[in-house]
Order: sequence, then structure tokens, then C-alpha cells
Amino acid sequence: MDIYFGADHAGYNLKNALIPVVKELGYHAIDIGAFSYDPLDDYPDFVASVAHAVSVDPKKAIGIVIGGSGQGEAIVANRFPNVRAVVFNGQYRPSDGREVPHEITLSREHNDANVLALGSRFLSEIEAKEALTLWLGTPFSGDERHARRIAKIEAVIKKFDPVCEPKG
Repeated sequence: MDIYFGADHAGYNLKNALIPVVKELGYHAIDIGAFSYDPLDDYPDFVASVAHAVSVDPKKAIGIVIGGSGQGEAIVANRFPNVRAVVFNGQYRPSDGREVPHEITLSREHNDANVLALGSRFLSEIEAKEALTLWLGTPFSGDERHARRIAKIEAVIKKFDPVCEPKG
């Protein structure tokens, strides 16, 4: 499995901290950039390259994109066919005592998310490493209802944007 990393200036340090984690887990890490800290760079420049790589080969590629919030990064990534990007900025903990499922786990089990967008302004390095490890270790459930919903996502793209033809 190839794991593509992309980050702007806000995610630069966290990206560099996460790449060794991925390698230790036995994955092939591919750094798309940024390769140096530049406070004037723009996240779409890096995220688009990661999303393109996942879009072209979604069975063999996963993406990790990191910015200040992860929100813009996910927006860019989700513009590409075959990409299902999710944002994770920390597990929600309700104040009323309810138990909620872990968002990272559900994003993989239910949605077969293949791009993880992290917000460096919300997560500590330890939290990001734990989230990444959990995300990579959680497989898609394969349940019929989840597969059906993912197929409907791709059908929406074909129906409403005929220029954009998903591959895979």
C-alpha cells in the first residue's frame, strides 16, 4: 500500500513526524511536499497531487493531507473521483455521558475513507500518531449497506457531472 502525504506550512512539521510512523508500520510513504517551511504556500498545491494519486489507483493508494484545520484539505481532495476524504481533529466526547463511536473507525468501516485530513492546529503530535495508526489499522467492513452507499456516491458524480468519469 502506498501512502501519499501532502501538507502546507501549517501541516509541515506534523507531516514530517507522521511519515516515520507509516514506515514503521510497513507502508511505503511518498512525500508530495511541502519539502520546506514556507508560510506563503497554499494547501491545494499539495493536496491535489495526493488526491490525484489516490483517485488514479484507489485500491493501492491512500492519502494523508495536513493543514491548519484539515477542512480545506478535505474539500480539495473530495473534488477527485474515487476519493473519500474525511477530517479528523479529535474524538468528540459528549458532555452528557453518552457513548459515541470513534470517528476514525467509522470513517474506514462505513465509508472506506481513503484520504485522512488532519488539522495540525487541533491535534497534538501524539494524538495525530494515534489517529493515523488507528485509521490505517481499520479495514472497510464490506457490509452490503456500506458498499451500496459508496456506489451511490460514485453514481452521483456520474449523474450530475458528466465530464467527471470515475475510474476504478
